[in-house]
Amino acid sequence: MSEIELDPGADPGRAERARKLFSGPITFLKSAPALQHLPAPGVPEIAFAGRSNVGKSSLLNALTNRNGLARTSVTPGRTQELNYFDVGENPLIFRLVDMPGYGFAKAPKDVVKKWRFLINDYLRGRAVLKRTLVLIDSRHGIKDVDRDVLEMLDTAAVSYRIVLTKADKIKATELEAVQVATEAEARKHPAAHPQVIATSSEKGMGIAELRTAVLEAVEI
Repeated sequence: MSEIELDPGADPGRAERARKLFSGPITFLKSAPALQHLPAPGVPEIAFAGRSNVGKSSLLNALTNRNGLARTSVTPGRTQELNYFDVGENPLIFRLVDMPGYGFAKAPKDVVKKWRFLINDYLRGRAVLKRTLVLIDSRHGIKDVDRDVLEMLDTAAVSYRIVLTKADKIKATELEAVQVATEAEARKHPAAHPQVIATSSEKGMGIAELRTAVLEAVEI
């Protein structure tokens, strides 16, 4: 059952608006290593968070229907920065924010500390941040490192929604079980959206629903 079917008050035209919007101009804006480098908070922002190997770049590319868009920011020295992408042109509608990946066990402590400071400061102080999408690998489900991030978002009172990635890599019955378990976990967190979206960047599964969910968060 789709998100629109579950919400009788949903805008029936939102899915089409989302399709057109993500088919239009989307460009890499900048990388911000610290808060003073963030763009002016003039439009809504939707942030993406996830473990370093969760498939965030692939999902961003599938979402925007552009091969290699997220790779624009994947250059040495940018791995701990907030990467901004403009959606819409004349007018600019909103921005996607690619947050640094987390969960590398071998990451130096100072790198992890820098990540936490940057993300904490961004989450607490960014009034235009409408929602954070937390990506979870369908094959592994929510791990302790993910729970740390969920709790960080709860503390910052930032609305977020969990998105399962790589849904094509497991059997349908396993995916259903993971989705049920993930939604049960989401209900334990005050800032979490109760519904989880399962996606596959390779197969296109859930991408249209995710686009609609992004636009919904922008418009509320």
